[in-house]
Amino acid sequence: MDKNTSRMKRALKLRSKIRNSGVNRLTIHKTSQHIYAQVMSVDGTSTLASASTTQAEIKSALKNTSNITAAIEVGKKIAQNALAAGVTVVAFDRSGFKYHGRVKALADAAREAGLKF
Repeated sequence: MDKNTSRMKRALKLRSKIRNSGVNRLTIHKTSQHIYAQVMSVDGTSTLASASTTQAEIKSALKNTSNITAAIEVGKKIAQNALAAGVTVVAFDRSGFKYHGRVKALADAAREAGLKF
C-alpha cells in the first residue's frame, strides 16, 4: 500500500465517525508548499469559513508558507472566520494526515483562538 492509499484509508475511517457525531467539520489539506483549512456544514454541502496560506493577507505576513509558523497563522485565521460565522464547536477532520507537525500546530492554534473540538 502506498502513502496516499494509506492516507485515504485513514481519512475514510475518520470521516465515518465524524458523520455520526452531527457537528460541523474543520477539514484541512496540506501540500508541500501550502496548508488549507475550511469549516464545512454538518451535511457537507456548504463551506462556512475558510483560510489558507494562498490568501494574500496571510501570505504577505509570512516569510515561508510551508512551515509550522504558517500553519499557526492559518489556525488562528480559520478560528476567527468560524467564530464570525457563528460556529464554536467543530470536529477535526485531518484528512488522513498524521497528527503531528503542521497539522498539530494548526489544531492547537485554532483551539487557542476559541474553537472547541
